[in-house]
Amino acid sequence: MIRIIESKDAGALFARRAARMEAAEAVVRPILEAVRKRGDRALIEYARQFDGFARRTVRVPEEELAAARRRLRPEFRRAVRTAAANIRDFARRQMPRPWMRQAGGVRVGQVVRPLGAVAAYVPAGRYPLPSTILMTAVPAQVAGVANICVASPKPVDAVWGTAAALGLTQVFEMGGAQAIAAFAFGTRTVPKVDRIVGPGNIYVAAAKRLLAGEVGIDFVAGPTEILIIAAEGDPRFLAADLLAQAEHDVDASAILLTTSRRLAAAVAKEVDRQLSTLATAPVASQSIARNSAIVLVRSVEEAVEISNRFAPEHLSIPDASLLPAIVHAGSVFIGPYSPEAAGDYASGPNHVLPTSGAARVRGGLAVTDFVKVISVQQLSAAGLARLAPTITTLARAEGLEAHARSVEERTNAR
Repeated sequence: MIRIIESKDAGALFARRAARMEAAEAVVRPILEAVRKRGDRALIEYARQFDGFARRTVRVPEEELAAARRRLRPEFRRAVRTAAANIRDFARRQMPRPWMRQAGGVRVGQVVRPLGAVAAYVPAGRYPLPSTILMTAVPAQVAGVANICVASPKPVDAVWGTAAALGLTQVFEMGGAQAIAAFAFGTRTVPKVDRIVGPGNIYVAAAKRLLAGEVGIDFVAGPTEILIIAAEGDPRFLAADLLAQAEHDVDASAILLTTSRRLAAAVAKEVDRQLSTLATAPVASQSIARNSAIVLVRSVEEAVEISNRFAPEHLSIPDASLLPAIVHAGSVFIGPYSPEAAGDYASGPNHVLPTSGAARVRGGLAVTDFVKVISVQQLSAAGLARLAPTITTLARAEGLEAHARSVEERTNAR
């Protein structure tokens, strides 16, 4: 049974439990160091120990990827094509544009360049996630990244086949902290990349956190979460959305904020009814009991204020009138026919999203994670002369005399 509580009693619910990050970091540190020092040998040792790896090399042959693609059901292939097309269109619209502006002898602007190599981490624990390949590789392709790698610890046709359908050939059967280390440092078999993206368990998150700086990362993700605001609505829809998030993991969080006691009771009853026939109930029921609740709020305004404090990964709101007040959320789903599952798979926006409050500072994975925006400037002699008093005054105010003279050497030589 999901709890129904008053907003004044919800403090503990919204105070996210600190992830066991320090303990996880202690576990992964020696793994990272071993891969850094011993490369493929250490990588394969850990793959055999943790994932039952049986190959001689972690690189998956292209013929295996092609065979996995051939084994995909026709309806799955169609779903991949449709989802990829929508994700690609959304990413293209996100793409920053190069531009140049010239005025008074000063020409400034920007050019956009793709990263050279990126890696997509695709978990394969409780559930295989071919959708994560779509969400990570397609934006990288739109960005123009030439070298896109995929890591996943188990050979699953849906994952291997989706990679092949996207034209990806650098796929590696490896997972955990050792996979992150291999991409961060590079080995004889695994290329060093510029950025690692994609979700993973706490050990993957700990490895990304420890290696941030050695390699670019998207963000350190915690347990997945959804927050729903609803004063009215169909209890079946709301319960289904709560359970869709809860089935991910026993640490997942699913929260409904409502002003209606009647709706709260109806949704709680519906959660129990749907759980009784849900194949993933052993996971979802734990998440519902431990980390989830229906919270009675005094007003929709209070619900929005709570949501902005929580900065949820997924936020569901009843209609677009609330959108202007939303300032912190990973992704927003508007209206009764916009379930979070649509964003997970097919509508276009990315499903790799910030958790644990990181939505306060950034949005989800985007094509901009795979490019660099490089500023460009070109000054004429007249343009530099016009700016010289400003430059030299600020430089000398900072005590940087050579900066000032680098300008004056030019302007005085005219």
